Amino acid sequence: MAIQYQEHKKIFELHTKSSTYLIGITPEGYVGHIYYGKRLHREVSAYLLRTAEAPFTPEVNKREKVAFMDSFPMEYPVGGTGDYRESCFNVRNEKGQMGSELLYRTHEIYKGKKKLEGLPASFGNGEEVETLEITLADEVLGLETVLCYSVFEKEDMIARSIRVNNKGSETLLLEKVYSACLDMDNDAFEMISLCGGWARERNIQRTPLHYGKQSICSLRGESSHQEHPFIALVTPETTQKQGEVYAMHFVYSGNFLAQAEVSQFDSVRMVMGIHGEQFTWKLSSGESFQAPEVICTYSGEGLGKMSRSFHDFYRNHMIRSVYNHKKRPVLINNWEATYFDFDDEKLLDIAKEAKSCGIEMLVMDDGWFGKRNFDDNSLGDWVVNEEKIKGGLKKLVDQVNGIGLEFGIWFEPEMVSPDSELYRAHPDWALQIDGREGSMCRNQYVLDLSRAEIVDCVYESVAKILRNANVRYVKWDMNRQLTDLGSVCLDRERHKELFHRYVLGVYELQERLVTEFPELLLENCSGGGGRFDPGMLYYSPQIWCSDDTDAVERLAIQEGTALIYPLSAMGAHISDCPNHITGRVTPFETRGHVALAGSFGYELDITKIPEAEREMISGQVEMYHAYNDLVREGDYYRIASYHENNKFDAWAVSSKDKTEVLVTYVQVLAEPNRRSRKLYLQGFDECALYHLEGTEQVYSGEMLMYGGFLMEPMKGDYVSRLYYFIKE
Repeated sequence: MAIQYQEHKKIFELHTKSSTYLIGITPEGYVGHIYYGKRLHREVSAYLLRTAEAPFTPEVNKREKVAFMDSFPMEYPVGGTGDYRESCFNVRNEKGQMGSELLYRTHEIYKGKKKLEGLPASFGNGEEVETLEITLADEVLGLETVLCYSVFEKEDMIARSIRVNNKGSETLLLEKVYSACLDMDNDAFEMISLCGGWARERNIQRTPLHYGKQSICSLRGESSHQEHPFIALVTPETTQKQGEVYAMHFVYSGNFLAQAEVSQFDSVRMVMGIHGEQFTWKLSSGESFQAPEVICTYSGEGLGKMSRSFHDFYRNHMIRSVYNHKKRPVLINNWEATYFDFDDEKLLDIAKEAKSCGIEMLVMDDGWFGKRNFDDNSLGDWVVNEEKIKGGLKKLVDQVNGIGLEFGIWFEPEMVSPDSELYRAHPDWALQIDGREGSMCRNQYVLDLSRAEIVDCVYESVAKILRNANVRYVKWDMNRQLTDLGSVCLDRERHKELFHRYVLGVYELQERLVTEFPELLLENCSGGGGRFDPGMLYYSPQIWCSDDTDAVERLAIQEGTALIYPLSAMGAHISDCPNHITGRVTPFETRGHVALAGSFGYELDITKIPEAEREMISGQVEMYHAYNDLVREGDYYRIASYHENNKFDAWAVSSKDKTEVLVTYVQVLAEPNRRSRKLYLQGFDECALYHLEGTEQVYSGEMLMYGGFLMEPMKGDYVSRLYYFIKE
């Protein structure tokens, strides 16, 4: 059993394949964290709670309850009653007084896992997951808080969430409801986070912990380009292969906080949840509030083990799409090829040339609707511009299908242009503050998706397009973050619910979309990678990784993304050079090798690129078909990092049975007077022999991993090689 309860010791044991998580209950009913780490196989004890030493528990030492509250390793800490570290739960009564005390009441252990109402969440059957629900109660407020732990034994994951039930007579105001906490002793931890900005998302940042609070967060209404809802605490010696890792990842697409706090007693409190700023939730008697889910994992074998656990977990228990374990069509998107300057004839020219090269889908990006010839109008008017698309969308789709390509289309459904028929008819549908001029970004406002009638209108605008033509793919974009947080339909007490209600509206839209169109390939996007998070992954099997398609910039972006996401989730395309963002020129071959570690496609005008590059496309498409099953389903190993050494990058993907391994090597900067570079490869069966495709060479797995593999010197910057090893 993955979950056990020892009644005589008042200890919950949560076991995965490689880890154990222990929770203890004091005589008073306080729920404390005992242990999280390497799998334990023998008798466990609660002595790590330190209740046998000062300040002791309140039952033993009533005069020092506050000292106890401020030092006890709480499983779910509350604010206002003596714990001065970061709280996870703050609630005010009708008099405006903040304070709560949550004590153990009961628990339930069951096979399987329940859905989270209105939220994306992991899933699994009774053979794959077991769940513990611990109900805590505040008798004064008549409040129940349910701590949920779903244990995925095979993947070494614990999914945690919180449900709050108001069983009392008062209307309560929730001011903070985080989803997970981990209290433990500081082991000289360092914090890993993913930071950046537009066109440079999810770069890896690693810093030592210090006393006080260190956090990453978003208050932008989305998970954001700037910071990512992920945090890991690692021991100082941690590398890809060794060291301890404690990681949390938030299944949510809005404002978040991920924080580590070192206390006066050298303990660490690690928390994650909806950011408390600009959040409250009015909870009337009889109502419930469901907080989003946090995915937690422990690795005693370094960051590589953590990455592979996350990858397996998301492939098996988060992505629902029929494309999850299927090869995605190789697409060509017209955005960087034409921007707004296109018509049906131009698109058909691209489609014909693409078909001759083996490309399988044409995606029509921004500019096909309303009077849209620039980004200053028509968002919200999802009606085909027949001056561009003569004869309508269905005619164009049928023509593209006749050429032999599938068809995809771009939407930005959450936005509205001031210059649009929708805004002129419903100016109150945009988020807005009374009396203030709206803050525009990219010439657009944000629709108030907290309102059901707006959600319905937006959905029907998208769905009617899909119902009337054979559209197989949708790119769902969101090109600005939230401001002007006001809604004409929310009263004063509920305005700080707006951020969360907006995210719930987005989830409702996408749930309806994948329910009505289950065969649709949905790719989420937010100005590139601004909303790349597990919440979006629940609806779409791939997310556009970044608007920056420069192959060298993508090395760091894709390394940070692959730290926690499977390669198949990363939208990656080959684009034209000089690159439209950086101006850098990289070899067409290298662009293909970097995009292979993702969904793979093209973002260029295939009718205008040099003939030599166009002739390479069919070979790249063959490369994709040859290796995609391995890249999509295999185990990922990070071998070298360009952001660390500033010279080269390397990674490998190994099949689950280790019968094939694909190694990608990118020489970013050439060096004079060098011999071959030795790299210690990973992912091989050390007892097996491997043949290197294209050569007569045979290597043992142990030599490749422990003796190393010699990368031959290559001339030129930004050049790359693939090495495919097959087990003999």
